[in-house]
Amino acid sequence: MKHLIVYAHPHPESFNHAILETTVQALKKKGHEVTVRDLYDIDFQPVLKPQDTAAMKAGQTPADIKTEQQFIEQADTITFIYPIWWTGLPAILKGYVDRVFSYGFAYAYGAEGIDKLLKGKKGLIINTHGMPKEIYDQIGMTAGLKITSDTGIFEFTGIEPVAHLLFGSVPSAGEAALKDILKQVEDTVASVF
Repeated sequence: MKHLIVYAHPHPESFNHAILETTVQALKKKGHEVTVRDLYDIDFQPVLKPQDTAAMKAGQTPADIKTEQQFIEQADTITFIYPIWWTGLPAILKGYVDRVFSYGFAYAYGAEGIDKLLKGKKGLIINTHGMPKEIYDQIGMTAGLKITSDTGIFEFTGIEPVAHLLFGSVPSAGEAALKDILKQVEDTVASVF
């Protein structure tokens, strides 16, 4: 199975990077082919510009967008790994979605409503945040994050969400708690793929 991981964290020494490495290892252990698109490492340009939309409408998708779309087309499964910043996606990943999951590639409007053009793919999202998980659960933020990402991005385009892991209090977590998170990531990857 071909697996695409879209990763968004600016610091290679971050705990998100440890999650990325754990995910890659768990997938390879099961025999998956894994491609990682580290958006900071490839210096992905997240701003959707008027010339981007004009080019796509003319059937001339800009090269950087086309490259990412080809990775998505070839993938059976797509995983997003990113920290929650200001209750949402980091700007670089939001820009990736804005530019790459474009009209005519990821979705379109048809006679029956929305045509989901990425059907047949599965998706996993792994997030970290600084707030304790219990607080996010209580105020509805956990549910909101799942709706905006699982439903608003994946399901909207036809990708079937298989799991969404949200880990809170990461900056203040001790070594044992961080090891437990990595174990949960490993176990989830092993069970859903």
